[in-house]
Amino acid sequence: MLKLLVSRRLPEAVMEEAAQVFDVTCRTVTTPMDHAECVAALRDFDVILPTLGDAFRAPAFAGVPEPRAKLLANFGVGYNHIDVDAARAAGLEVTNTPGAVTDATADIAMTLILMTARRAGEGERLVRSGQWTGWHPTQMLGLHLTGKTVCVVGMGRIGQAIARRCHFGFGCRIVYANRSAKEVDVPAEQMDLPAALAAADIVVLATPGGAETHHLMGSAEFAAMRPHAIFVNISRGDVVDEAALIEALQAGQIAGAGLDVYEFEPQVPGALMAMENVTLLPHLGTAALEVREAMGRMALENCIAFSEGRTPPNTV
Repeated sequence: MLKLLVSRRLPEAVMEEAAQVFDVTCRTVTTPMDHAECVAALRDFDVILPTLGDAFRAPAFAGVPEPRAKLLANFGVGYNHIDVDAARAAGLEVTNTPGAVTDATADIAMTLILMTARRAGEGERLVRSGQWTGWHPTQMLGLHLTGKTVCVVGMGRIGQAIARRCHFGFGCRIVYANRSAKEVDVPAEQMDLPAALAAADIVVLATPGGAETHHLMGSAEFAAMRPHAIFVNISRGDVVDEAALIEALQAGQIAGAGLDVYEFEPQVPGALMAMENVTLLPHLGTAALEVREAMGRMALENCIAFSEGRTPPNTV
């Protein structure tokens, strides 16, 4: 049996299936693998199943000139924690789990849109604090979502799923910013990023992470948004200049934000936590058992295909 390292424990059904095919070792902690752990994994295992934050950067591959490992089967669609070029130069293939995460992540985007627009987090805190004094006509007035313009930044699988939910579910107009035009199954207008931001009542960030999108949303982009607009991020934290977001919120340049990811995750700035008009979730994008099982099985299928000499189905 090939030796497989699972960087963080997956749902039990997936772990049991993996043990039938591989000699499985699983780390006992839930924190990301650091540099030294990545070097050791490359040296000691045939296949590695990493996930968010595991430090498979260029220095890790440089630390193992002739790695035993030949596959990084990433658990998750995002793989900006892996230097793919360095991995391939070292003789490793890299795979991910697209598709399995699409609907669950789009659902969380809708959760954040609605919670932020309708001030649901603030309202729940009011009730829990015992300070709610009862309904009245002007209490906690928020942004009505139906019929509004939604800007989707990044029109991949997840961006399109968000667009469908907003258009068909809420009658929203969809504009989008993307490197290329997309054939989508909803009415949608492609614009350059500043124009799309300026047109929108809600901006949803759904781009991949990585060097090309680092700080895609910064001071100029937030300044382009309308004062009543809200910003939602379900992509990767470092696609946003978090300091610029905080400044825009504090200055009233935008009306609110809903975040599932953070630039220096799991650190969340106190300034964001202090704002009532910000919804904060603990990276819940794919946090449903059936979704995580589907992701695990997709990652495992990549491992099995590799072990059998076949091309893995989800090579990045």
